[in-house]
Amino acid sequence: MRNLVHPAALPPAGGVTAELRQQHASTGHEELDSRGLAFPGNLQLPGLSSLIQESWRRSAQLHANPDNPEAPLAMDREELEEYRRQHPLAAIMPVIHKLLVLPSHDSGMLVAVGDEVGRLLWVEGDAALQRRAEGMMFVPGADWSEATVGTSAPGTALALGRGIQISGAEHYKRSVHPWSCTAVPFHDPDSGALLGVVDITGTASAVAPHTLSLVEATVAAAQAHLRVERLQLAAAGQSSPSRRRNAGPASHSGRDAAAAGSLYRNSLQLLGRDQALLSIDGRTVALSARHSEILALLSTHPAGLNAEELCTLLYPGEASTMTLRAEMVRLRKVLQQLNPDAVPQSRPYRLPMDLVPDSGQVLNCLQRGAHRIALEIYRGAVLPRSEAPGIVELRSRVSSLLREAVLTDGSAESLLKYAELPEARDDVEVRSAALKLLPPRSPKRAAVVSDLERLDKELGA
Repeated sequence: MRNLVHPAALPPAGGVTAELRQQHASTGHEELDSRGLAFPGNLQLPGLSSLIQESWRRSAQLHANPDNPEAPLAMDREELEEYRRQHPLAAIMPVIHKLLVLPSHDSGMLVAVGDEVGRLLWVEGDAALQRRAEGMMFVPGADWSEATVGTSAPGTALALGRGIQISGAEHYKRSVHPWSCTAVPFHDPDSGALLGVVDITGTASAVAPHTLSLVEATVAAAQAHLRVERLQLAAAGQSSPSRRRNAGPASHSGRDAAAAGSLYRNSLQLLGRDQALLSIDGRTVALSARHSEILALLSTHPAGLNAEELCTLLYPGEASTMTLRAEMVRLRKVLQQLNPDAVPQSRPYRLPMDLVPDSGQVLNCLQRGAHRIALEIYRGAVLPRSEAPGIVELRSRVSSLLREAVLTDGSAESLLKYAELPEARDDVEVRSAALKLLPPRSPKRAAVVSDLERLDKELGA
């Protein structure tokens, strides 16, 4: 079995030796212990980078336990296999395997690929390290989000939305101190949506300066690969009518359907839009305001709604089910052209395929404690001009839960990001909370104070 190289043997980074970085991190852990793991907003740990301090502060606020030796399993084997098979990142694994996994067998490293909320989907590489990593549950199906395990490269890279390196004692969880890691988020090459994270974990080379560049280059290559696969799939789908007729019914099953499912995530973008964007198998259309409302409601009620229930959620006043049926006829024509498999069923009205609304992603992240990822996804209120009762309720729930999470567990950075949203323009409480968390000498304080003075005048008037 290869021995892990201690992080103190790592090369200097940012003008500070690796050994000194580890000393500062160890001292920081002692300080947290003395405070009962409390991390007040104004507490500064000398020598520890601001990135690590902010991550530790978020970890403490989210009640991640640094003494829990193992990460929790989020999916059992059967759930994991099905989820991996349908996930868009399955299509990039050949690139990851060629550029990172195969070299890792000789360099003593592990390569992990996780989803957008920090659940590991694949962990491959050095066999001896894999067995050793099982002790801290660095395994497929485990939850390595920052909210669950605290500071680690996969979870923190997702929280920050950029590539990072975490060495030894800089990890929040103490069982991870013998390890070092580099991680880079993976974004959809077409939509820019966050799909997951690519991570290298193991020896000193896992945080060598060139490792971050290697992972970033691999992610770029994988994004290019995914884009080419999609173009090829689109070209295959645009074959001539005679060719499709001659191909027979089998051309729509098996490989093509599986490929489409692994390359795309069918989605509905509702946040900050008056008209939703519907994406199915890589084709995107803008919907009318009413069709946006209908699909939003059906996507949040996967079991379906009967005509009376949908009418109640859709129309502010009295409305006939005949009006709804006429609208559904028009919607079916739109969806028929996009993908016949997407046409809603009736009695009850129900979507025949999984459709992921961005509002649902936000709620899922909030439920898991990943409010920073939720804040990254959030682009504004759900269909802000809609007066449909069901949409008004959904809009209020998403907005209020996000605000509550940011106020309860957010850092100054999260509070300031939330304050930039249109719905938070006049939010005194959010700005006051951010002011309390900002260090006394922070240059950001002046803008917050100015905003509070403006609001005091406006509200006073």
